[in-house]
Amino acid sequence: MLTFINNPIQCKKPSRVNMASQKSLGKGSCAPGPVPKDTIRLYSMRFCPFAQRARLVLHSKGIKHEIINVNLKDKPDWFLEKNPFGTVPVLETSGSQIIYESPITCDYLDEAFPQKKLLPSDPFEKAQQKMLLELYSKIIPYMYKIPASRENGENVSALEAEFKDKLSDLNEKLASKKTKFFGGDTISMIDYMIWPWFERLGMVELEHCITHCPDLKKWIVNMLDDPTVKALLFSTEDHKFFFKSYVSGKPNYDFGL
Repeated sequence: MLTFINNPIQCKKPSRVNMASQKSLGKGSCAPGPVPKDTIRLYSMRFCPFAQRARLVLHSKGIKHEIINVNLKDKPDWFLEKNPFGTVPVLETSGSQIIYESPITCDYLDEAFPQKKLLPSDPFEKAQQKMLLELYSKIIPYMYKIPASRENGENVSALEAEFKDKLSDLNEKLASKKTKFFGGDTISMIDYMIWPWFERLGMVELEHCITHCPDLKKWIVNMLDDPTVKALLFSTEDHKFFFKSYVSGKPNYDFGL
């Protein structure tokens, strides 16, 4: 029995079996116990693209892990103690070490678990991937601004034109490499860092903004053929259902469970 805000709450410890399908834990939930030895824990939200980055890396590298999903609208106090920003992803090791922010968590996983390295070993190539990620970070906001403006009845043609221009720049970066992926002919960290928002193009009804980007379209096909992407993929319909609930102010984090 634990007490939160002077109210007794019976704790029900989450099962470590199939943690990825567990319902999200909210305020008043019992804090999970210690992370098992030789395992890393990911605090996540099933539909969060930033957390998906860490899930992709964990799966691709075959790292033994467990996932605990968090209700981001009604965050548990114990979660805010781990990450005062209240965002996912958050990693916790069996030694109680905490790592958060999606690029940092992914870099940590690649360094701490050196099997199947996703980041290039060459310093310049690694720097190129990080510079490309910075470029891509300027594209992500359009995925939220455009549907929000559309919902408010605003004309989004100018925003869409800007979005298309930035996608064209990304397409040119890929075309200049003449490779299947952004890091070469095999998938690497930068591809996993970029992918989650392309999976959601249909969710925000912006597929038409990529019709002029042939290399990006081929990249999407190649990404969809990756075993890790396949394993963690949500359908456009599922993404749309969650996004609709999110926009309404009542996000259904447990949709489909």
